[in-house]
Amino acid sequence: MPDQQTFREAWGKYASSVSVITSIEPDGSVHGMAASDISSVSLEPMLVLVCVGHNRNSFSLIQKAGRFALNIMGEDQSDIVTHYASPAEKRDPNKEIVFTFTDSGAALIDGSVAQMDCRVVSEHVAGDHTIFIGEVDDIRVHEGMPLLYCEGSFGKFDKNS
Repeated sequence: MPDQQTFREAWGKYASSVSVITSIEPDGSVHGMAASDISSVSLEPMLVLVCVGHNRNSFSLIQKAGRFALNIMGEDQSDIVTHYASPAEKRDPNKEIVFTFTDSGAALIDGSVAQMDCRVVSEHVAGDHTIFIGEVDDIRVHEGMPLLYCEGSFGKFDKNS
């Protein structure tokens, strides 16, 4: 019978880009969570999915607002990912992160290589997470390479190999 530690180790072998999912707090401030559990779902309509643990602050914010922004982080943004991977109460309140806001009010992290403003169109409970399916209302793509993550470490893509 598999155990949770072995399950985590197995998925640690899966290299992926890193994203930060942003949502808006009731007071208007930006909340974020680091995530690698994202995927493209459909081109017509343009749909993406994010998996959010029920114990995360982002869960209730996304569920109530019905919106989230997906920011695919650039290779030089590991400090921002580390910030959002920490519990909210342990984050440095003076960490400077620059946002651009969409017409809907979604927070896009400046310097990320791709950004999507998404409206939740469905939710699916799966164990201790909910899969939010979002329709992309706004998308922006920028120059640069994505930040990678594998076996607990950040890395960069070498285009010359």
